[in-house]
Amino acid sequence: MWYLLYNILLLVSAPVIVLILLLKKRCRRGLGQRLGFTLPQGLNSQDEVLWIHAVSMGEVIAAVPLVTAIHKAFPHLAITISTVTDTGREAVEQRLAGIARHCYLPLDWAWTVRRFIRHLRPKVFMVVETELWPNLLKELHAQGVPCGLVNGRLSTRSFPRYLRVKSFMKDVLSSFNVCLVQSERDAQRFLALGATPERVHYTGNMKFDVELPGLDSHSNRMSTQLLELQEGEVLMVAGSTHPKEEEVLLSCYQEVLKDHPHLILLLAPRHIERSDQLEATIRAFGFHVVRRSQLGVNEKGPLDQTGPRVIVLDTRGELAHVYGLASVTLVGGTFVPVGGHNLLEPASWSKPVLFGPFTDHCQEIADLLLESGGGRQVHDGSEMASVVVNILNDHSLADRMGKAAYQVVLENQGVVKRNVELLRPLLEFPT
Repeated sequence: MWYLLYNILLLVSAPVIVLILLLKKRCRRGLGQRLGFTLPQGLNSQDEVLWIHAVSMGEVIAAVPLVTAIHKAFPHLAITISTVTDTGREAVEQRLAGIARHCYLPLDWAWTVRRFIRHLRPKVFMVVETELWPNLLKELHAQGVPCGLVNGRLSTRSFPRYLRVKSFMKDVLSSFNVCLVQSERDAQRFLALGATPERVHYTGNMKFDVELPGLDSHSNRMSTQLLELQEGEVLMVAGSTHPKEEEVLLSCYQEVLKDHPHLILLLAPRHIERSDQLEATIRAFGFHVVRRSQLGVNEKGPLDQTGPRVIVLDTRGELAHVYGLASVTLVGGTFVPVGGHNLLEPASWSKPVLFGPFTDHCQEIADLLLESGGGRQVHDGSEMASVVVNILNDHSLADRMGKAAYQVVLENQGVVKRNVELLRPLLEFPT
């Protein structure tokens, strides 16, 4: 009954779904694949395909060490990674070039996923985190394709909704041969939804195993030069920010400037398509704005900016590197009810990590950072400003926090190795 109801709802909403895909510029790319009209290219009948689905950039980045390890252990596999977003596609093409090919995930209409699966002919399917598409999983199961869930999690917001349709979710989860989850909390939630106990394993968060690009002294000077920071200026980086919380960050910056007039704020919006909107917000606060895309490219030399200003990181793929230049970092999605983004990127650079009260998507990491002293949770712009001033005033405090944050990363690595071993029975299918 649940599948029938689900498919009726999909059919009724189909015109709206298609309209949204057509209207949203970032969804138009790969539209043919999303609708099932065009199929992934470059495969031949001899390929043994491992299909991994990672919805967007964050999930792709988390999966990079796992994909790399699988490729090393099983080089004969033709790895195909599907995403929903264009930023996910870019992450696959940039970080897994030569290891995996990319395609867009088809919409979860039964006929679409059936055609897609029959064309792709996957030997194994894996989904990263929590993309539970009922028709896709049902069709994979029907065709005898073993399925695995890796880095699985269930947020506090979504879990009660899943509980309301527990019998349906039990059927959906029965498609998985193995569920590898981020925390004990996630394991208990999957079990509560009816997942088979012997298939659920708490292995940890793969983001601990993500390697960031090395930052030696030369690259540090070059990056500082690219941002056109002047001698004596220090940088505060707020990454993956959203509307409304950017106003909190700008209010904090206004307050901190009273004690540290040489502080420069860099805002990295979660979606760079919002850069125009963000620039208008910054100007409304009275700050000068410089876009990263304008820096380091002027043929006449640097823009020679001085004084308080806000840099908007309107380029992709640089945030993880820019964290390494900061004296203090703040992670977005935590000051508005989004659930939080990657706290481990600044921690990996031994930087003090500040975040807000909304950390549902990264709760375990937030708890570890708080317990170690590597992170601080703040609740408003005033508290944020006070903590930032303390960190900037006390270099020994900043150093202790940074080292503690990095220690959290080191102590929780090894997740990928555990995952590969538990996935091995699926991957060692008869050739």
